[in-house]
Amino acid sequence: MAAHRKPRQRSLGGSTARTAVTLALAGAATATAFEGTGNAEPQLTPAQVKAKVDQLYQEAEEATQKYDGAKDKADTAQRRLKSLQDETARAQQKLNSARDALGSFAAAQYRDGGIDPAWQLALSSDPDQYLDDAAFAERAGDRQAGAVARVRQQLRGVEQLQGAAEVELTSLRSRQAELKREKTAVNGKLDEARRLLERLSPGQRSAVAADDGTGRASRSAADARAPLTAGGVAATDSRAAAAIAYAYSKLGSPYVWGATGPDAFDCSGLAQAAYRSAGVSIPRTTYAQINAGRRVSRYELQPGDLVFFYSGISHVGIYIGNGQMIHAPNPSAPVRIAPIDEMPFAGATRVV
Repeated sequence: MAAHRKPRQRSLGGSTARTAVTLALAGAATATAFEGTGNAEPQLTPAQVKAKVDQLYQEAEEATQKYDGAKDKADTAQRRLKSLQDETARAQQKLNSARDALGSFAAAQYRDGGIDPAWQLALSSDPDQYLDDAAFAERAGDRQAGAVARVRQQLRGVEQLQGAAEVELTSLRSRQAELKREKTAVNGKLDEARRLLERLSPGQRSAVAADDGTGRASRSAADARAPLTAGGVAATDSRAAAAIAYAYSKLGSPYVWGATGPDAFDCSGLAQAAYRSAGVSIPRTTYAQINAGRRVSRYELQPGDLVFFYSGISHVGIYIGNGQMIHAPNPSAPVRIAPIDEMPFAGATRVV
């Protein structure tokens, strides 16, 4: 019976091996190509990039207002903490002085030995003088008892101040953590917008920055002439006029989130700085500024009114008349003049 032999495996060699390798590489390349096609970011038109960037800027503006609010609260907490620490130090100094005085009195009593008053009277060479001294000592004792009570009260006051400072320190740390979160959110939105804009050519980027969304070009410092007025009527309040004049002087200044001037601004920072220059104090954030004065309708607008946009009240401009405002738009554009209908109108307030 013939022995069964295992069939000998033939190694791939020559053209056969080369063919197999070629096919394998081709298959891998095809798979990679399909995978690359599936994972590649879709090509966006300039209009789509603008829409996405506008949305990111709006979200960044909302986060910026939260950051501004948290920073305002953190600054307030920092000032309160410093005040409490100073007050505690002063109270501690007074307490230390009172303690030193009590210590001197206690040491004097110890030196006298605390002899019974009856024996002191019996042994005294001048009883009348002793009685006078004893009466004085009693009165002095009453004064010292009052001093002890005052020291105790001061000690409680210092402890209360220290407790309040601890509460304020906890609040400050919480605000600082909130600041960090909002800063991360803002930077994330702005970085994403920057990456989208980098896909465009320089000319396309310029067009996106110049387009205000209404089909009309916004006015910048280069083409701003005399201040616009509502129906040819200038601001009726001198403080509103001063705020507008300040805003005009800042045309072309860069947008920097969290900035309140004098060389860079975010939207609410520009509004606050403009009215501060006119001697009027308004809050830091848009959602607080809208309640800083008397609400007015869009049809009642006068130069100097603050105009707000979006449902979250995340953007503000200073109305200058003829449907125009001065505002700090976003990181892609400087402080400029623009129509108020470039964004969804949310309300207006008259500060003065």
